[in-house]
Amino acid sequence: MSHPPLPSPGPDLPAARVTEINAVVAEVTGWAARRPDVAGLLLVGSCARGAARTSSDVDLVLLVADVSAFDGDAWAHGLGLPLPVRTRQWGAIRERRFKTRAGLEVEFGIGTPSWAATKPVDPGTRRVVGDGALVLHDPVGLLAELTAACREG
Repeated sequence: MSHPPLPSPGPDLPAARVTEINAVVAEVTGWAARRPDVAGLLLVGSCARGAARTSSDVDLVLLVADVSAFDGDAWAHGLGLPLPVRTRQWGAIRERRFKTRAGLEVEFGIGTPSWAATKPVDPGTRRVVGDGALVLHDPVGLLAELTAACREG
């Protein structure tokens, strides 16, 4: 499964890191598309806005019906993310951070589809989306509606 083209990275990002970021995003996007429990996948942060640097991580928002189904690490290992770094709760989002063997950190902000509610858009959600967002998987248009609402005001 392909994903939308990523914005061009910053000029100091080595080609090998660009390749790794693209591979991770493609792998996660394909995985999400094969799972009926995934309501949406959004790339956010520096990779989404074309400002990634060598020290940047890949920030993803994963919307699912049951956040607790992602408490273990097996799902991430299956995505080639063998090294758990941390788990934290940020309001409605649970952060699950992993590292590839090459050292690229991949952060999943895992939440329910209500995170993408547009009437009204939560200020924290608006901040995340406004800082750069690229819809990767959106089977019912939830993230398209959210990104449009954030652009409008």
